[in-house]
Amino acid sequence: MRVGLIARKVGMTQLFNNNGVQVPVTVLKIDPCTVVSLKLKDKDGYDAVQLGTKEDKEKHINKPQLGYFKKLGTKFFKILKEFRVSDPSVYNIGDVLEVDHFSEGQFVDITGLTKGKGFAGAMKRHGFGGLRATHGVSITHRSHGSTGNRTEPGRVFKGKRMAGHLGNVKSTILNLKVHSIDKAKGVIFIHGAVPGSKDGIVFIRDAVKKSN
Repeated sequence: MRVGLIARKVGMTQLFNNNGVQVPVTVLKIDPCTVVSLKLKDKDGYDAVQLGTKEDKEKHINKPQLGYFKKLGTKFFKILKEFRVSDPSVYNIGDVLEVDHFSEGQFVDITGLTKGKGFAGAMKRHGFGGLRATHGVSITHRSHGSTGNRTEPGRVFKGKRMAGHLGNVKSTILNLKVHSIDKAKGVIFIHGAVPGSKDGIVFIRDAVKKSN
């Protein structure tokens, strides 16, 4: 299990393969990721590599993070992310990983924060069909209907699908294929959609459930 990379979602576009077939792709910009620290099982209880990207000025770093960076003796970064690895000894503090860490045609898993859509009704949030269009239904066509039972148990069960906050949750899409890579621009093209809005931060790692 290798370390992953931190990327920024640029947006979606289309490319064409050698057969002229249109392929929808998500464009991800990968800035150089620096190995900031190593977590070892003997010392920390697990094996992981912590990466940092987007260098920042000292005056922009809050005090807890400032002390952390000074303790490590590294540069200051805006974004930090830990990735579990099977063997952290192959990495050294200060190593820089770029877009060529991945290869064209391989499968990856991508984690991001979905678009926040605020308060949504049951039809939009859970795909409910709504109430009937006529036969006595008035005003409440898009309501979720009954929520409880009879006198026994006389309450609404936890987890009942109702209206509420939609989106802005962590989501991982598995087995996405790397369509192509532009090393000069530090850009990777992923076949299909990736969670998150434009300019959102996502994390890419080798596919767990599919061999490359």
